[in-house]
Amino acid sequence: MVPGEENQLVPKEIENAAEEPRVLCIIQDTTNSKTVNERITLNLPASTPLRKLFEDVANKVGYINGTFDLVWGNGINTADMAPLDHTSDKSLLDANFEPGKKNFLHLTDKDGEQPQILLEDSSAGDDNVHDKFIGPLPREGSVGSTSDYVSQSYAYSSILNKSETGYVGLVNQAMTCYLNSLLQTLFMTPEFRNALYKWEFEESEEDPVTSIPYQLQRLFVLLQTSKKRAIETTDVTRSFGWDSSEAWQQHDVQELCRVMFDALEQKWKQTEQADLINELYQGKLKDYVRCLECGYEGWRIDTYLDIPLVIRPYGSSQAFASVEEALHAFIQPEILDGPNQYFCERCKKKCDARKGLRFLHFPYLLTLQLKRFDFDYTTMHRIKLNDRMTFPEELDMSTFIDVEDEKSPQTESCTDSGAENEGSCHSDQMSNDFSNDDGVDEGICLESNSGTEKIPKPGLEKNSLIYELFSVMVHSGSAAGGHYYACIKSFNDEQWYSFNDQHVSRITQEDIKKTHGGSSGSRGYYSSAFASSTNAYMLIYRLKDPARNAKFLEVDEYPEHIKNLVQKERELEEQEKRQREIERNTCKIKLFCLHPVKQVMMENKLEVHKDKTLKEAVEMAYKMMDLEEVIPMDCCRLVKYDEFHDYLERSYEGEEDTPMGLLLGGVKSTYMFDLLLETRRPDQVFQSYKPGEVMVKVHVVDLKAESVAAPITVRAYLNQTVTEFKQLISKAIHLPAETMRIVLERCYNDLRLLTVPSKTLKAEGFFRSNKVFVESSETLDYQMAFTDSHLWKLLDRHANTIRLFVLLPEQSPGSYSKRTAYQKAGGDSGNVDDDCERVKGPAGSLKSVEAILEESTEKLKSLSLQQQQEGDNGDSSKSTETSDFENIESPLNERDSSASVDNRELEHHIQTSDPENFQSEERSDSDVNNDRSTSSVDSDILSSSHSSDTLCNADNAQIPLANGLESHSITSSRRTKANEGKKETWDTAEEDSGTDSEYDESGKSRGEIQYMYFKAEPYAADEGSGEGHKWLMVHVDKRITLAAFKQHLEPFVGVLSSHFKVFRVYASNQEFESVRLNETLSSFSDDNKITIRLGRALKKGEYRVKVYQLLVNEQEPCKFLLDAVFAKGMTVRQSKEELIPQLREQCGLELSIDRFRLRKKTWKNPGTVFLDYHIYEEDINISSNWEVFLEVLDGVEKMKSMSQLAVLSRRWRPSEMKLDPFQEVVLESSSVDELRERLCEISGIPLEDIEFAKGRGTFPCDISVLDIHQDLDWNPKVSTLNVWPLYICDDGAVIFYRDKTEELMELTDEQRNELMKKESSRLQKTGHRVTYSPRKEKALKIYLDGAPNKDLTQD
Repeated sequence: MVPGEENQLVPKEIENAAEEPRVLCIIQDTTNSKTVNERITLNLPASTPLRKLFEDVANKVGYINGTFDLVWGNGINTADMAPLDHTSDKSLLDANFEPGKKNFLHLTDKDGEQPQILLEDSSAGDDNVHDKFIGPLPREGSVGSTSDYVSQSYAYSSILNKSETGYVGLVNQAMTCYLNSLLQTLFMTPEFRNALYKWEFEESEEDPVTSIPYQLQRLFVLLQTSKKRAIETTDVTRSFGWDSSEAWQQHDVQELCRVMFDALEQKWKQTEQADLINELYQGKLKDYVRCLECGYEGWRIDTYLDIPLVIRPYGSSQAFASVEEALHAFIQPEILDGPNQYFCERCKKKCDARKGLRFLHFPYLLTLQLKRFDFDYTTMHRIKLNDRMTFPEELDMSTFIDVEDEKSPQTESCTDSGAENEGSCHSDQMSNDFSNDDGVDEGICLESNSGTEKIPKPGLEKNSLIYELFSVMVHSGSAAGGHYYACIKSFNDEQWYSFNDQHVSRITQEDIKKTHGGSSGSRGYYSSAFASSTNAYMLIYRLKDPARNAKFLEVDEYPEHIKNLVQKERELEEQEKRQREIERNTCKIKLFCLHPVKQVMMENKLEVHKDKTLKEAVEMAYKMMDLEEVIPMDCCRLVKYDEFHDYLERSYEGEEDTPMGLLLGGVKSTYMFDLLLETRRPDQVFQSYKPGEVMVKVHVVDLKAESVAAPITVRAYLNQTVTEFKQLISKAIHLPAETMRIVLERCYNDLRLLTVPSKTLKAEGFFRSNKVFVESSETLDYQMAFTDSHLWKLLDRHANTIRLFVLLPEQSPGSYSKRTAYQKAGGDSGNVDDDCERVKGPAGSLKSVEAILEESTEKLKSLSLQQQQEGDNGDSSKSTETSDFENIESPLNERDSSASVDNRELEHHIQTSDPENFQSEERSDSDVNNDRSTSSVDSDILSSSHSSDTLCNADNAQIPLANGLESHSITSSRRTKANEGKKETWDTAEEDSGTDSEYDESGKSRGEIQYMYFKAEPYAADEGSGEGHKWLMVHVDKRITLAAFKQHLEPFVGVLSSHFKVFRVYASNQEFESVRLNETLSSFSDDNKITIRLGRALKKGEYRVKVYQLLVNEQEPCKFLLDAVFAKGMTVRQSKEELIPQLREQCGLELSIDRFRLRKKTWKNPGTVFLDYHIYEEDINISSNWEVFLEVLDGVEKMKSMSQLAVLSRRWRPSEMKLDPFQEVVLESSSVDELRERLCEISGIPLEDIEFAKGRGTFPCDISVLDIHQDLDWNPKVSTLNVWPLYICDDGAVIFYRDKTEELMELTDEQRNELMKKESSRLQKTGHRVTYSPRKEKALKIYLDGAPNKDLTQD
C-alpha cells in the first residue's frame, strides 16, 4: 500500500494529531475464492471510530457499507467470532485494537449473503482490484487435495461475487466435489430441472429423508432461491443411503452420473418421469460383424448414456487432437483376419470380417467422457493422460450417423440388448474403461433390473444434429486423486460460469479453452501416475432444436407443490438466520462451582446472550448447577475465575444490572478466564475481590498436635512486604505476628521460609494463587535451621502423605485375634489425641521413636554380622519354607514377646477431619509396568481375566543342575538363530537392579532403612465389597518402599508379608500385582485402591506361570487351568511333578507324568514342545506373566529330541466338503518327502497323490470349506519345510492335506447358500474370517431404501 493512499483515509479532524498512536489494520477478503489471498492495509489513528473503519474498508474494496462484516482473524476461527459493530462510535483502542502491532481482520459475508458491489463507479472498482492484491499469487493445489484448485495460468477474466452472478455454490462435505459438479450441471439443464419440478412428492407413500427425487427437488429450490453463498448437500447424500464416511471417498463423476440416473429411474417408475433419463440422455448404436466373403452381417442394438472417447490409442504415443478425431476412431471398424477370423454362419467356415460400431440415434443431451485415466503396464501404475484434446463449442454429429442402416439387409442376424445393457457399450474401446477398475460391482443395490427396449426405427436425423456445448466437468490433479469443478453455460444469458464447490464466478470462452489439456513443458517427461494437470473430463452438449430447447420455469409457472416448497424453505432459512444471529450474540464461557454440600468442583458451559444482565446470568448458572434444593439463590454470585491457577480474579459488586457482554469484554470464541458460581452460608458475607490482588491459601500448622488445618483464603498485593503480609494474616487467623513463621510452597516439595521482612511478595515468588503454611509458637524449634526444624519435617511429611484404601482378604481362623493382640500391644490406636511420638513398651514404659529405631538398627546390624560369620554359599534365599522375616522378632511367631513391636514403624496420627491434611502431588498413575515386569510379547495377554499375577523374584546366581544332564539351549538347534545362547530378558535386567529381595546386601531390611509415616484405621466401604472383607484407610508416606509397606500391613492381614500379595486396582477395575519390593509408592496417588490376597509371595528365582490346556479338536482350543509357580533351575519334569497334585485338586484332572506334556504358548498358537530334561532360564527363556500349554497325550510321548518336529495335520475331503480332526505327525527332519510319507501312513492315500498346504492365521487356522480347495497354496514346490513359502521351523504348525484324485463335490445353488450360512456362523463363533480374499476398493452405490446394511451380498 502506498503511504499517500493511507493518508487520504485519515479523518481530517484527527489528521494533525501527530503524537497519537496509530493502529495497523490488515483486512483479508474471504467472501470470494479469487479474493481470499488479497490483503487491504490501513494505518489509522487509535481514536478512529469503528464506523469510520467500515467506511474506509468499503471505499477501498468497492463494497456497499453495511453489506459485509469484519471479524477478528488473529488465528481464531472466524465462524465462532462475533462481528464488529459497523455503527459503533467506539474508538479502535476501546475496541481492543492494539497500537504498534498488526491487527488482522477478516471481511466476511453478512448473514450468509455476499457483499454488494458499488456499481455506480465500476471503473474505480476495477482499479481497486489491482490495488488490493498484495498477497502471494495463487499456487497449484496439492495432489489429492479437495480444496479449491487454482492454477497459476488459469486466471479468470473478472472477479465477481454471488450477488452479481445470481448463483449459489455447494459446500464440499470433504471429498464430494465430483457430486457438486454433477448436481450443478443437472441444475443448469432446463429440461431436467423443469421435469424434476413437475414431479410431486407424496409423503404418505415414502419417507422424505430417503426420497432421492424429493431431496434433489429441495436442493434445486434452494439453489434457485437461497440468499446464502453456498448450501449443504448432506440431505441429498443421506437420501443416497450414505453415511459420513462416504464424504471421504473420492469417486469418478461419470460413475456417479450413471449410478444416479439408474437410481432415479427406479424411483420414478410408474410416474410421468419414468422415461425422463432415456428421453434426455439415451442414444443407440449398432455393434456389427460383416463377413467380407458373402456380405452376411450379424449385429445387435445397444443403448448408451455416454460415449467414452479414448485420448490416446492403445500402444500409441500420439493422442487424438480433437473430439471429432476420437469420434471417428470410435466408429472406425477393424478387420478380423488370421487367428482372429470370424465364423460365418452362411459360409459355415471362418472368414475375414469387418467388426465395428455404428451410431443409430443420438440423444437430446449428448455426454462425452474423455478417458483420461489409463494403466501403464510398464510402471504398473494408473496414470492420467494430460494430452491436449480440443472440443468445439458446436459439434456436428451428422457425419457420425449410420445412413446405411436405413435399409437393413434381409440376410443379417439381429439381437437386441435393450435396456439390459443400458449405459454401457460393447466395443473393445468402451469396455476398457479404467475409471471403473478392478471389476467392482457398482450401481444401485437392486436384485434385478427388468425392462426391454425395442429396436429403433432409424430416421433422417442428420438434418438437425448440431449440438452446443453447455457443461465441461474439469478434473485437476492426477490418477492418485484430485479435484472436480464444472464450467457451465447459462441458457438464460449465454454466459459461462465456474461452479467450484461454494464459489461461483463468471468466466469466458478463453477460460474454457484452457481446459483442453496439455502438460507444461517441465512435466512432459513425467506425465505418469503422479503428473498433475487441469483438463476437461466430461462434456455435455445439447441438441440445437428450437422446438425442443426449453427455458427455465419462471416463478409464476411453478407447480403449486413447488411454490409451497419454496415458501417452506424460505421460512426455514429465515429461522436459521435468526438462530445464527442469536448464536453470534451469545457469550459461551466455562462455569465452575464448588458444590456446597458434596465439596466437589463441578464444571459446565454457560451460554448467555450478551444483553442478559449479571443478575439473570446468576439465575441461569444457579439452575444449571442444580442448586435449587441445596442453597438459596441470594447466597450465590458469579465471580471472575482462573481455573488453571485456582485464582479468583475479581467480583462484580454493584454490577447486577450490567449486560454480560460488557462484563466479559464482548462475544468471543474463547475467553482467557472463566466464571465461578461462588456460594456462601446464610450467616456469611461475600468478600470483595479486586483486580490486581493475589489469592493466598493459608494453612495453620500446630506443632504440638502435628496437624495442618484446612486453608483460609486471604487476598494480598504483590507489592506488600513480608512484614505487612504477616500483619494481614495475623488479623485473619488471630495469631501473633512477632513469632510467626511463614512457609511458601512454590511447587511440589519446594518449601521456602520467608525470612527477609522487607522483601515484597513478588520478590519472594508469589503469583496469582499461592499456598502458605503459618506457625506461631514460642518453642525452640523457632531457633533451629529450617531444614532441621520440626516444622520442616511435619510439612515434608504432609506433602508426601497419600491416602490409600486397602481391601483385606477374608480372615483365616485365629488371625483376627492375633491382629487384635498386636494392636493392644501397640496401645489404643483409636485415641486420636494420643502423642504419636511415643508407644507403650513391654513394661508399660514409654519409648521414644528414636530409641525404637536405634534398637531396630542394632538388631539388624547384629543379624547382618551373624550372616557374614556363617558365610555366604552363593544362595541368599532359603530353600525351606521358613520366611526371612523369622530372623526378626515378630508378634506372629513370638506371641509372648510384647516387645516385638519395637522393630515396626511407629503408627503416627494426623487429624482426618480436614482432607487437605493429606494433600500430595497430583500426578497420573505411571504405566502398569511400574508394578509388574512384562515383556512386549505378553502385553496383549495382560488384559485377560487371568493376568493379575506377575514375576516377583529372580536371581543371578547360577544353580547347579539337579539331574546332572548336560543342558543345551532350545534355540541352538533348529530354532531361530536370533535367540541363540542365554537371552537377557527384561526380567534379567531387573535382577541386576536387585529388586527381588526384601533385604539389602548388608542384611538391613529395606523397610527399616528410613523412617516413613504410616497410619491405618478401619474404613466403612460401600456395599457389595463382599462378605468377610474389611477395608483399611491408610495414610502413608509415598516414599516408603513396597517391602516396608507390606510389613506395616502384617498385623492387619494376620500373616507374614511373605504370605500375602499386593494388587493395585486401576480405573478399569483391572488388578495387577505389585512385586518390586524396593520401589516406593510414588506412582500411587490419593484414594488409589489396593487389594490384598492371601498366598505365598514369590521367592528369588520364582515365576508365576499361567497353565492352559490345549484341546486341538475342540471349538475353543485354549482353556485356562490354574496358576503355578516355576523356579529358575527347575527342570520341566520337576514342574510337571508339582503340577500333578494341583491339577487333581483344582481341575479334577488325574494325570500321570508321562501322559501329558508342556509346550510353548504364543497367544493361542501352540509352539515348541518342552522335553523333560529342559531347564527353565537355561534352555527355556521364562518371563513375567508367562503362559504355557498343557497337552494331554493319547499315548506315549513321541518327542524325544530337539531335532524332531511336531506338526498338526488335518485332512480335507473335497468330495464330502468336510475336514477331519487334527492328528499330530512327528518328523525326524524337515524333509517334505518325510512329511508325505507320514501323511500317507495315517491316511492311506497313495504317496504320489498327496497334496498339502500350510494353514494360515491363528490356531486352529480355520477356513471355510467353500474356500479351502482353491484359496490355499497347495503342493508348494519345495524340498524342505523351513523355506519359503512354508517357513515351518517350530512345532505346532498346521498342515492341511488332500487326495488330488478326489473330485470336488458339485453343489446346487441351494446347497451352496445353506453351506455358506453354516460356515459363516461357524467361523464367526471362532473369530476367524470367512475368506482370505483381499479387500476390494469400495464401490460407489446409491441405496434406494436408504439402508446400506441390507445389502450384504453385493460386495
